Formats: sequence, structure tokens, C-alpha cells
Amino acid sequence: MFPVLLAVAALAAEGQNNPVPYSKKSIGQGRNVYIRHCAGCHGNDGKATVDVVADATDLTNPKAYTGGTSDGEIARNIRNGRNASMPAFGSQFKNEQELWNLVNFIRSLWPESTRPSLQPDPKE
Repeated sequence: MFPVLLAVAALAAEGQNNPVPYSKKSIGQGRNVYIRHCAGCHGNDGKATVDVVADATDLTNPKAYTGGTSDGEIARNIRNGRNASMPAFGSQFKNEQELWNLVNFIRSLWPESTRPSLQPDPKE
């Protein structure tokens, strides 16, 4: 039964869309979140070359992601954690927008040909 629940959760995460447009503003706000919560293990450049965690994922290489590369899967892995070396960070965010801005920033680290198309910043 437990593997079935994991499979259902994985499918749900894969299909979850990012409600925050992939824009310069979102990427910049996501970078601030990244520096606070992620750079200690994944490094300022996302390449995971710091010696804190031996198996931190190189965030600049989506092929290295073992938990999926859709926005929903990335958000789920950040929110719930992946394993002993990737703890859950869901309680660290002020709101869901911070999480989705972080997802956008992480995607901005990918090779240009694999990034989403940049969208205009929303009018406020």
C-alpha cells in the first residue's frame, strides 16, 4: 500500500503547475530565498561543490535530479525533503510564493536551452 501512495503523490507533484510566472522579479526574489536556505549545501552557484553535504544535487544540471524536474516535483522535494541529506524546508517559507520563486530561481540555473521562456514581470 505504501508504494502506491508514493506513486500517487509523485504523479500529483509532477502535474502541479507553478502559479508564479517565470520572470526576472520572481527569479530575483527566489535568489534571496536560495541564499538564505540553500546555498549552505548547494553553494552560491548551485553546483554543490561545497564540502558540507557529500551528495547535494548539482542544481545546474537537471539530469542529476533524482526527484524529478517539473516545477511541482522540485517544489515537493524542497517542501518535503528527499532523504537524510535533503531535509524538508516547507516550514521555512513565509508563504507559498517564496517556494515558487525559489523554484523559478533554481530553473534559472539550468542550461539556457532547458529553461522556461522568460515572462514579463506582473503588474502590481
